[in-house]
Amino acid sequence: MITMKNATKLRRIGSLISCVLMVLSIFTLSTKGLNFGLDFTGGMISEVQLDSTLTANQIQDKLEAALKQPVTVVSAGDAGDWVLRYAAPEKLSEQPELKPILESFSQTVEMINVSLVGPQVGQELAEQGGLAVLITLLVILGYLSFRFEWRLASGALLALVHDVVLLLGFFSITGMEFNLTVLAALLAVLGYSLNDSIIISDRIRELLKANVTLPIAELNNRAIASTMSRTLITSGTTLISVGSLWLLGGEPLYGFSITMFIGIVAGTWSTMTVATIIPEMTNLRPEHYMPTPLSGAP
Repeated sequence: MITMKNATKLRRIGSLISCVLMVLSIFTLSTKGLNFGLDFTGGMISEVQLDSTLTANQIQDKLEAALKQPVTVVSAGDAGDWVLRYAAPEKLSEQPELKPILESFSQTVEMINVSLVGPQVGQELAEQGGLAVLITLLVILGYLSFRFEWRLASGALLALVHDVVLLLGFFSITGMEFNLTVLAALLAVLGYSLNDSIIISDRIRELLKANVTLPIAELNNRAIASTMSRTLITSGTTLISVGSLWLLGGEPLYGFSITMFIGIVAGTWSTMTVATIIPEMTNLRPEHYMPTPLSGAP
């Protein structure tokens, strides 16, 4: 049975693990960086119609062998319709003709559209994506500052930063492609993690007002215990949905689903560790939520 003392120890150990993972993620990001997709780096995007019997893996293997570079193959909806993404050479004249390569393994080849995403456009997308994450964090910071005392707000904000850094570190370590779909999932994770952090912070605030003599460590443990079932049920049902997307959604939803999956797990973890340990370290006390008498009042 987990006692209050053991729960406090587990939260501190969990926070220490989170700090180690954040340092590792930041180190990997600074040394290795992210494997940006064509959305950010630029490249060729071709819409083609091939034999309906061909699979994405078969097309990808053939094209990567011929082009000697990674190729992303995504279904366009109808059977036989595909969207091909691959890097463009520095000189477009050196780009091999795609149609003869496709005709070597498909009897039906129709080039629907071929477009070039320039590096300048990709750079603008990367800057706008980073700006979107920054603005989101700033808006969340303003909301938390308005709603909670700064010690509680700092814990919730650091939990959000924890989730973002760990996700970026995962993509840096694994070398998985970071594209617009992953960025969209990252913004969704921020909203999900914020919801969990607000719930636990609200509970801590209520306990502070109702139990003015108890230490903050014990109040944090009680807040986690009272919200544990709700958090696990919400996270569990969401993970089932995201897991289904991961397993059945195919290549187009792979990056989105894995980002959401890791983000939900990290968000639940940080809510119970980082979001509660910061108020404890900054010595949050019940009197910080006691009403302040008006100046001049008797």
